[in-house]
Amino acid sequence: MLTMKSIPAFHDNYIWLIQGPDNRCVVVDPGDATPVLSRLKEETLTLDAILITHHHHDHVGGISEIKRAFPNCNVVGPGDEAIPGLTQSVEDGDQVDIFGERFMVLGVPGHTAGHIAYVGDGKLFCGDTLFSAGCGRLFEGTPAQMYNSLQKLSALPDETEVFCAHEYTSSNLAFALVAEQDNPHLQRYREDVSQRRARGISTIPTSLGLEKRVNPFLRCDQPSIKKAVSNKAVNESDLETFAALRRWKDNF
Repeated sequence: MLTMKSIPAFHDNYIWLIQGPDNRCVVVDPGDATPVLSRLKEETLTLDAILITHHHHDHVGGISEIKRAFPNCNVVGPGDEAIPGLTQSVEDGDQVDIFGERFMVLGVPGHTAGHIAYVGDGKLFCGDTLFSAGCGRLFEGTPAQMYNSLQKLSALPDETEVFCAHEYTSSNLAFALVAEQDNPHLQRYREDVSQRRARGISTIPTSLGLEKRVNPFLRCDQPSIKKAVSNKAVNESDLETFAALRRWKDNF
């Protein structure tokens, strides 16, 4: 099992640090170089690789400066997006080795056209596709793409730990509790999240099993969600339920 650490960045980003043997490590989506380089210096770590999920600046902005400090580190990311310093292009179905653990690359378009995720060792690095109690906005993709991407992630084992890139849980829950007011799992989760955030504790990682119980965007087949969007949806299909839910959240 790999050791995971979070490096907070900007207002609500998480840069994930995967620590391996011999003080070697990998970082995921380093939008800001400063906290990454500080942590590596503080813990005397050598950076082997950078994993990128998509091209947005708050995920790639630190690559160039980090590469100057660690010129031999590998930069892995989606080949059809503009990733600075990319050395290894990957796409859906490819595999990446991280300290002896095999991670599968999943194509998860929606937030961006070429967004990818990495899953292995019971861990999912999903960038801005899936958040706790929410999902990413559709900046470049279609509702169908995002819906299918979330279905792909939802098919992973329930115990999979979800390492998303933002601390959005509290704001996502505010919407989820309007969309599905009578969900007891949501109500209990809100209490847990409120207590954690009051103590300054992260809500991430979450788990897929929990998300299937509380995340409205993974519950578009449920009558309670369909009813909530009945006056906003064109039809009752799961896809249209998702699309209506995402439009509602955009203006919430």
